[in-house]
Order: sequence, then C-alpha cells, then structure tokens
Amino acid sequence: MQRGALARPEAAPKVKWLKSKSFRGKLQRGVATALILIGAVAVLIPFWWMVRTSLMSMGEIFLQPVRWIPSPPLWHNYVDAWNAGPFTRYTLNSITVTLLAMTGTVVSSSLTAFGFSRLRAPGRDLLFVLILSTLMLPGIVTLVPTYLGFRWLGWLDTYMPLIVPYWFGGGAFYIFLLRQFFMTIPRDLDEAATIDGCGYFGIYRRIIVPLTVPGHATVAIFAFYAHWNEFFTPLIYLSSFEKYTLPVGLRFFQGAYNIVQWHWLMAVSLVAMLPCLVIFLLVQRYFIQGVVLTGIKG
Repeated sequence: MQRGALARPEAAPKVKWLKSKSFRGKLQRGVATALILIGAVAVLIPFWWMVRTSLMSMGEIFLQPVRWIPSPPLWHNYVDAWNAGPFTRYTLNSITVTLLAMTGTVVSSSLTAFGFSRLRAPGRDLLFVLILSTLMLPGIVTLVPTYLGFRWLGWLDTYMPLIVPYWFGGGAFYIFLLRQFFMTIPRDLDEAATIDGCGYFGIYRRIIVPLTVPGHATVAIFAFYAHWNEFFTPLIYLSSFEKYTLPVGLRFFQGAYNIVQWHWLMAVSLVAMLPCLVIFLLVQRYFIQGVVLTGIKG
C-alpha cells in the first residue's frame, strides 16, 4: 500500500437474489394473492352468515359464543320458509318482469348505440353527451313526474312501468357501454358489407351483433341483476299483494310476524340470490371479456 493512501474497507457482498426479477415477480404475486384472499374472506363471511343462519333454529342464531357451523343443519327451513308465503307467485312475477325488461334493455340500447357509433347526423355527438349527462341526474328527481305520467296512462298496479320504459333506449349506461364496444369494430367491414348490398340494418344484424356477443352478454347480465333485485320501483307502482316481485315480497314477509323469523328470511333470500349466481357462473367468460374489451378501439 502506498504511503498516505487510506485503507478502504471491503465492500459488503451484494445480495443479488433480492434484486432478481424472478424474486420480485414472486413477491408481487404473493402480495396480490394475499390481498385477494383477504378480500375473498371479507366477502364470504357475510354470505356464510346467511347460510348458517338459514340452517339453524331461532334459538341457535344468537347464541354466545357464536356458532359458525350449524349442528345439525336444518334443511327443512327452506321448505318451511317457502311455504310460509306465496313465494312461488312472487318468483314467477320477478321472472316475467326481469326477462321482459332485460330483453327490452338489450335490444333498445343496442340499436341506439349502433346509431351513435355508425350513423352520421348533425348534432349526433351533442345528443350523445346529453344522454350521458342523464347519468348525473338522481332518479329521485324524476320520480314524481314519472309517477304522474304513469297514473295518467292508467298503468298503476300493473307491470307496464317496470317493463315499457326499458324498450325505449335501455338506459344511458348501457348505450355508452355498447357504443364503446361497437367502436372497436373497423369500419372497413361496414364498407365491404355496403358494397355487397347490405343496408344499415343488414350491417347491424350480420356484422355488428355477431362480433359483439361479449358486449351484449355484459349488458344482459347487468340488466338481469338490476331488474331482478329492483325493490323501489315495484314498491311504488304495485299495490296488489299477488303482483309483488320477490324483493318486495321478502320485505313484507319480514314484517309478517311479531318476531322476524331470521332463519326463514335468510333461507328465502339465498334462494332468491341463486339465479344471479348461476347466471354469472354460466356466462362469466363473456362478462369478463366484455368488460376487458370495452373502450379498446382496434
């Protein structure tokens, strides 16, 4: 060592595995998996509480310490709860209203979105902005004039207010969703179809609809959930008990006894939830694909 030179301590060995891409990737996946598990537990705990309540007697539900697993499970609670009210009639009413309103939502919003995405007309973009602006308008603001309009038409205590409005546009959100989906389809296909003699409806039926099945499936799922779980609108316009839909029937069933029969209420609620779960599991591929592709212009 030369005279006057300062002695340097040896550098600490670098831990290369901390900086490796594979370790960072595994760490990120581990953190993401942990967050997903935490979220899943937070969502499943209330669901399991419904399940265990529906399989217990009234005396077991609020025991301390809490019993998370019913022993033995009382499966007859489902039959007893279903027979305690006219839930078969309520379910048929909900199926009728939901299917008709959902069909109207998909058809009308699809045709409207096609017009906004493919047709050229003066003021088209301004009209589209006005439609989107209705998303900021609370539904409670239009409740009174809408109610007065349906009363003037003589539609109170009928299913018409629950079905007919959705055959005229379907809703601003669904129009926006499908319009963005239609914008991903190249216009070259429209020009080729026009050369082959197709009109606007032919382009819509032969090109747009077959290529946008995920988008239509997404709208159908959203519309089904919205109409199946709708509570406020049927409560306002329906006054006959035999015409109630399932959510309204559940509410009146809750107050039908001096003491709320929680085990029966949870049992019927789970049965009412079952169609939503089944439909999502059957068409989740189209739903996920529709959500991912919406807004991506190709």
